[in-house]
Amino acid sequence: MLITCRQAVCILMLGALLAACSAPIPSWRSKTAPLVEELGRREAPSMFPQEYRSLLETFEHGEALYHVREDDKGADQYYQLAFEKAELLRIEVERAKKRLAAEKQQRVAELAAKAQEEQLMRAAAEAEIRLRAQQLARAAEIDVAPQKKPKESLPPLPTSYTVRHGETLPQISARTEIYNDSTLWPLIYRANRDQIRDPKRLWPGQVFVIPRNFSRAEAFEARRFSNKNIH
Repeated sequence: MLITCRQAVCILMLGALLAACSAPIPSWRSKTAPLVEELGRREAPSMFPQEYRSLLETFEHGEALYHVREDDKGADQYYQLAFEKAELLRIEVERAKKRLAAEKQQRVAELAAKAQEEQLMRAAAEAEIRLRAQQLARAAEIDVAPQKKPKESLPPLPTSYTVRHGETLPQISARTEIYNDSTLWPLIYRANRDQIRDPKRLWPGQVFVIPRNFSRAEAFEARRFSNKNIH
């Protein structure tokens, strides 16, 4: 069968069109494009704006070579370079996120510790105020009582205490005539270290000294020690 000139031209044009349609996409583009898009959606532009801008410029240069100049090999080189930049940037973003999370956790812990310390200081101050008020009230009752009812005068706060069977330091400290506060037991413990080997084990008949003139700082330290050593 004879092929006319016109038919030959059509065949050549069709071959060229098929060749153009089947031109291979640069191998690095399919790997790089999703990664660039993912970094754009994440924190990369805000965390590392300069690095992300450099990555985009490299990728867009490859896009220009591929779509405009149809230089597949040249475009693939830029796509590969963009992929390497994207991988490094992804690693830096992950590190930055972990660092920020750790810093946030540390700030939360510091705020919690500060709040706990302030609470202990307030509790110690309140305990001191209660004890001072109790002492003043007893002193006032003692001063007035002899004039009205000598037989009903209240005794002074004890400066010693004899341990009863089954008692613990917090229980002794919580007694009204002692401190009326179970968390101040370390004051008794420290004043009687010669008798107390283990603060959780007391013996009936032991006579402990009961400190009275202690400072606010000593009360605060006793309260903090009590909270750390749950009784």
